[in-house]
Amino acid sequence: MVAPLPIIVWFRLDLRLTDHPALAAAAETGTPLLPLYILGRWRMGGASRWWLHGSLAALDKDLGRMGGRLCLRQGSAPEVLAALLAETGASAIHATRDYAPWDEALEQAVLAVCKANGAEFRTLGGRLLFEPESILTKEGKPYRLFAPFWRVCLAAKTPRAPLRVPKRAKFVEAESERLDVWAAWGSRGARLVSFTDFHLSSYAEGRSRLDLNVTSRLSPHLHFGEVSPNQVWHAVASAASRAGAPRGAEAGAEAYLRELAWRDFSYHLLKHFPAMVSEPLRPEFTSFPWCDDAQALAAWREGRTGYPIVDAAVRELWQTGFMPNRVRMIVASFLVKHLLIPWQTLAQWFLDTLVDADLANNQANWQWVAGSGTDAAPCFRIFNPVLQGEKFDPDGAYVRRWVPELGALAAAHLHAPWQAPDLALTQAGVTLGQSYPRPIIDHATARARALAAFATLRNG
Repeated sequence: MVAPLPIIVWFRLDLRLTDHPALAAAAETGTPLLPLYILGRWRMGGASRWWLHGSLAALDKDLGRMGGRLCLRQGSAPEVLAALLAETGASAIHATRDYAPWDEALEQAVLAVCKANGAEFRTLGGRLLFEPESILTKEGKPYRLFAPFWRVCLAAKTPRAPLRVPKRAKFVEAESERLDVWAAWGSRGARLVSFTDFHLSSYAEGRSRLDLNVTSRLSPHLHFGEVSPNQVWHAVASAASRAGAPRGAEAGAEAYLRELAWRDFSYHLLKHFPAMVSEPLRPEFTSFPWCDDAQALAAWREGRTGYPIVDAAVRELWQTGFMPNRVRMIVASFLVKHLLIPWQTLAQWFLDTLVDADLANNQANWQWVAGSGTDAAPCFRIFNPVLQGEKFDPDGAYVRRWVPELGALAAAHLHAPWQAPDLALTQAGVTLGQSYPRPIIDHATARARALAAFATLRNG
């Protein structure tokens, strides 16, 4: 009896076994599976490579429990897949669909490789709650504003229930590269259960508080596909509706599911408007009077702007690869509005330093803050970093953790040390301009300059 030809399951940003439609469809055929991950030639940020190592190690371990092994290859995906088709005689390649501007061309190239080798190429959803073609206006156009997009999502069918891990999958192996040669870093565990059990009820009111730990920190797990948005949606909704759910769970779930929909919205925008990676969604911003201030940019990257809440956020990013959403907005506003540095420069830097460096979310959020993207209401909103610090880090716990040279300064002066009395600075061991910098720009001056820059758009 001739053994059936295997199916290659090409893992991309879907590094899990649960709720994996492409894997499930391949397993249903009863054909042996060859799990594959390809490290492409595009440059991945160092923080992302660190997280990826742990994700791949965890996936390989999970496959091992089922009798499989993850095959690792480097290079151009069409070339790697062509070689594997020739080596194994595989009858098909199954993969999860992706939405970056270059992914359509990549998938077409893989399709051509499959046709040349007499194999099937099948892509399925799994990265989003709703595919980009499924949420459109009555005119069949994509939404550019989040509020109506969210209303349509709520009115649509509930996102499908998560799929279980295939029980009867069979596997084959192929020659693989070694993960420890690619990188040698550690792994982490998932946080979904911890979030729904302990933090969901506090999420609506406490998610912006920097001194509280109530955010989910699921973003890198979602980005690398260790958990699917459908799993998260149903886990959050279930936790809020079960009997005995703590007070605040329903409001927390509503707020969190809205954030999950924003993730979908960002991907829909990327799919329909691929130029948004580097170009403003609002074309008038192509003539915006940005500044080229290398010295100010360097001070920001070093966490030496003189604004403690901004410096704390940047230093946390350097040390952990993560930054809470509230300070992402504060930091982004400071860069594009206080310093008038082009958002594209900073978006690329985030892609290099964040462990959850997600192209769709990153570009959409930077454009949102800059005012050049969707939902342009924040265009003239210029965060005051002092007031933001006082509101969302009232006791200064966040700043003290990441800016320790200000640790002994009283909370009343912590977010604006240049306004503190000399005696308070002396007692705290702070010497402005030496142990901690003075502000690189005055807030009132920066605000006036930014508003004048935005006014040129109206005048034009």
